[in-house]
Amino acid sequence: MSTKNKIALVTGGSRGLGRNMAIALAKKGIDVVLTYNTNKAAADKVVAEIQSLGQNGYAFQLDTSKIALFDAFIKQVTHNLKEKTGYSNFDFLINNAGTALYVPVTEVTEEQMDTIYNIHYKGVFFLTQKSLPFINDGGGIVNISSGLTRITMPGSSVYGSLKTAIESLTRYMAKELGSRKIRVNVVAPGAIETDFGGGRARDNKEINAHIASLTPLGRVGLPDDIGGVVAFLCTQDAYWINGQRIEVSGGQAI
Repeated sequence: MSTKNKIALVTGGSRGLGRNMAIALAKKGIDVVLTYNTNKAAADKVVAEIQSLGQNGYAFQLDTSKIALFDAFIKQVTHNLKEKTGYSNFDFLINNAGTALYVPVTEVTEEQMDTIYNIHYKGVFFLTQKSLPFINDGGGIVNISSGLTRITMPGSSVYGSLKTAIESLTRYMAKELGSRKIRVNVVAPGAIETDFGGGRARDNKEINAHIASLTPLGRVGLPDDIGGVVAFLCTQDAYWINGQRIEVSGGQAI
């Protein structure tokens, strides 16, 4: 392996948008470390696809809601990179892993709130913090938000609010990490046809048709619509993009 290869760490890279991001990064000539929560077989399949594109791929198990595991995870990843490349560091962190929560304000439980908070805010914050000593100066961080920070949909109050917090956090990170020339941006997908949230946008014909009717380009988003944007943000062409929210929704509900 050439030590000149850039390396990206993608959380939740075994399926859906994360898988697409991992493949898009590999197509840009970037090696990929991806995490999976439970499905090792799916993660291994993505690694094989990355390798078929001529890049190096590695998969590690991580539950991003369990902050106590992060130190051991970072040690495992950096030791693996040191062994394979001679260097412990990587260049890009993509905070993608997540899960949905569709519950009305009147019915949200404290347990649900804590779970989604740990995944979508606390986990993102501390995985980034613990990764920073190993992210090369001049690298980048891409946080994943949601169109639901701009478009309000009943039942998404907790998820949407925490993604709004991530968008604010992104700007703070961009300012504080600027001295290291680390750029931090946030990508906000609109509704996408994946198994996220039980596959509602993909499999529920009424929801799918409704979203398509609200989108000038006339359809619901696909994973291929998102990965390339994330990969672009990890290239030199995107160097002057920093602290920005980039919505990738086909113009949904403009």
